[in-house]
Amino acid sequence: MKYSRQRELILKTLRENPVHPTADFVYELLKKELPSISLATVYRNLNQLAENGIINKISGLDGSVHFDHSIHPHYHFICTKCNKVYDVPYEVAPNPAEKLYEQTGLTAESCDVSFKGICKECRKNFN
Repeated sequence: MKYSRQRELILKTLRENPVHPTADFVYELLKKELPSISLATVYRNLNQLAENGIINKISGLDGSVHFDHSIHPHYHFICTKCNKVYDVPYEVAPNPAEKLYEQTGLTAESCDVSFKGICKECRKNFN
């Protein structure tokens, strides 16, 4: 992938905002620094970064797509109330693809685990 100043700024913005932002969120932050950037450019670059394994793409509950700068093994928790996405340590359920193979003989090429429920903040607000 060729270097692009816009792509570099998008990646920097993603790293500085580990809230698993949507493309719209990244765009709103970036247009303050780079007023000429378009939403289409943000979408295109985020998708290219995901396709090249530089970032992760996460589907949200409401059909939205979130982006994660961290590509180390981990899972996600998506709150059904506020739709925020949180990182979950890999150690919660290590090696699910390996366990799948051991128990069924099926070889997984990829594994995306997302937990869905109510986050601490929303649970606190509903009590």
